Amino acid sequence: MTEGKYNIKAVSTLTGIQPGTLRAWERRYDILEPVRNEAGHRLYTDEHIRKLKWLSEKVQQGFTISQAASLLDQHNDAPSYLPNTESSQHEALTEELLQALLRFDEVKAQELINKAFALYTIDNVTINILAALLVRIGTLWEGGEITTAHEHFATSILRSRIGMVMHSFPHNGVLPKVIAVCGPDEWHELGLLIFTLFVRRLGYEVVYLGASLKEGDIFTVTEIVQPKFLFLSCTLLQNLEPTLQLADELKEKYPKIDIGIGGAAMNGRIPERAAQYVVGGSQSEWNKWMSSRL
Repeated sequence: MTEGKYNIKAVSTLTGIQPGTLRAWERRYDILEPVRNEAGHRLYTDEHIRKLKWLSEKVQQGFTISQAASLLDQHNDAPSYLPNTESSQHEALTEELLQALLRFDEVKAQELINKAFALYTIDNVTINILAALLVRIGTLWEGGEITTAHEHFATSILRSRIGMVMHSFPHNGVLPKVIAVCGPDEWHELGLLIFTLFVRRLGYEVVYLGASLKEGDIFTVTEIVQPKFLFLSCTLLQNLEPTLQLADELKEKYPKIDIGIGGAAMNGRIPERAAQYVVGGSQSEWNKWMSSRL
């Protein structure tokens, strides 16, 4: 094991992350396991610094810390920085893709995405380029820096390519089916997309329904699919209660289906009855939750 050499104050200075935030991240998401000196003080390694910088970058791009932690958990090579020249090429390609999308140049955008897949791993392109741009486009639109037309066009292309990657993973016919959908009035799909990528990688056949459905539609889909697992995503606190009500109704109607809820709204204080639906915010927690119910 690499010997720790940075105390928490030094780490905070190097990464720009406040000590209290560092402790909270360690406690809630099992991101790091710093060694302790004889006095019981945390000591961090260079690898810890790299991971924390990577997580900080993801948060600055618009990911929540729970989403960034799950990405870190899924991709062990994620924190490894590219050499400077390759990193610059990565950033330049991402920026060029963004500009093509904002010019409504679909041919160029698809060409750049194909180039990215030729240069980098599927995980890198899907998470660090396509999903990151999805977040960035949303932020630009919410800030009034781009029009709704820009947002719709760019989002359509990015989601389409992410969907193609998800559907490229073969599914294991022995494993049960899964439904993944956003809760009522939820339109933030990124967390659900990340979760679905993870589940598909395990070999599950996932029926991905995306953003909020019309009332009652989820029951129709459930009747047809007959899944073992049904996952709801809830990002906004104002939508948590309607999402819990939907989960309760689904559980009452389909008692044999295991229902889970993820998303930022589940990370804080939640009603006592919601505990049964918590799937966690990292790959290890998702895996544990699913494995315990097979």
